[in-house]
Amino acid sequence: MMTKPRRTKIIATLGPATDDPKVMRAIIKSGVDLVRINFSHGKAEDHQRRAQLARECAALEKKEIGIIADLQGPKIRISRFKNGKVELQPGAIFTLDAELATDAGDENAVGIDYKQLPNDVKKGDRLLLDDGRLVLLVNKVKEAKIICEVIVGGNLSNHKGINRQGGGISAAALTKKDCADIKTAVALNVDYIAISFPRSAQDMIAARRLVAAENSEIALIAKIERTEAVTAIDEIIKASDAVMVARGDLGVEIGDAELPQVQKHIIHRARTLDKAVITATQMMETMIHNAIPTRAEVFDVANAVLDGTDAVMLSAETATGDHPAKVVEAMARICIGAEKQASTRLSRHRVECEFQRVDEAIAMATMYTANHYKIAAIAALTESGSTPLWMSRIRSGIPIYGLTRNISTHRKMTLYRGVYPIHFDITAVNKTQINQKAIDELQNQGIVKKGDWVILTRGDEVGVHGGTNTMKIVQV
Repeated sequence: MMTKPRRTKIIATLGPATDDPKVMRAIIKSGVDLVRINFSHGKAEDHQRRAQLARECAALEKKEIGIIADLQGPKIRISRFKNGKVELQPGAIFTLDAELATDAGDENAVGIDYKQLPNDVKKGDRLLLDDGRLVLLVNKVKEAKIICEVIVGGNLSNHKGINRQGGGISAAALTKKDCADIKTAVALNVDYIAISFPRSAQDMIAARRLVAAENSEIALIAKIERTEAVTAIDEIIKASDAVMVARGDLGVEIGDAELPQVQKHIIHRARTLDKAVITATQMMETMIHNAIPTRAEVFDVANAVLDGTDAVMLSAETATGDHPAKVVEAMARICIGAEKQASTRLSRHRVECEFQRVDEAIAMATMYTANHYKIAAIAALTESGSTPLWMSRIRSGIPIYGLTRNISTHRKMTLYRGVYPIHFDITAVNKTQINQKAIDELQNQGIVKKGDWVILTRGDEVGVHGGTNTMKIVQV
């Protein structure tokens, strides 16, 4: 019998470093479950080329992977400097000028791409540039000019981001570029679209309308990176299919000291509300160039696993790093190590709750039984993937195999912790033989052996969404 597979999923961001087919195949072979295409960089043709390459390389590795299209969102940035960059000295006066020409920046002032910024800030505010590496104190706002004192100086180059400490920037979550990129993402047939900088459930609802207008039901990920999003976290989670703890901008807005507890809270709330959750940003940052992670990075990844995250994400480490496959291997190793802890298999999830649906009740009953009996595996025959998702909210060491005929459901389930999608066309099997054929599939793949106990869940009506109403314990 196979050893139990890694339960926490790994997401790798694509970029110049993965454009080589050998590298793409290597990261997939090393354990990548989903890839992320960052729409902040490149053109539609680049995204199409990378998505196609990822699918082709996954097929060569006899694997299905999920694809996430990550929208840029209203990233507030400075414009450009005449000489590409400047050195800001502490105590100097530096102006953010919404009316300055795009490439006219110097040591005294620079333009900004978000022209409404002067309306969103006031005297006494702190503005954090380049992920908080530079700090400006607002002295006064005069029409289109934000006149600041440099508190923490340093090198500042073109197009660096601006955050207001404590949040409060009013830019809409979906820009014109995002609306166009949603159409591109739908055309690429991605599995998830990540919405950047949502402030409320309404932002996610608006994004879902845009996706629906393209005759698509692509799942949506809310990237939590604003102070306002933390305040409205439950509403945003309910309006999304998954959430991402995007620790870069979020850490800048709320302060790094607050970040660990907020990360734990978001992971807990997502799992409680039966949604998937991703932990992202700088998880293995030093491995952009180094061959091994720091001990701090090992602890960071392990702690996210112990908290119950569905997936951990790599950004520049795979997109532009020196050895993407080594990073994936290291991350996989850390996840497996953390999953050996007993706490990752103990759960009191929804013990006192009432269930709203029959399939949800079956999912909960299955996991309770699996955790209290000698079950080797769970086989969930599913159309939409909902039953395996509910099951995966319960901490358990027992693998959940999502058997589905739908390729979109298959790829969507690549994100769920402890869920392993298997292609199984229930409509091609005689109704009286479905259970046997499902077990045969697990046995043929070396997942179970003769004598093992397996829980099967399915619906009486073949091929019906939301129809799971049966749980059966069988012996191979």
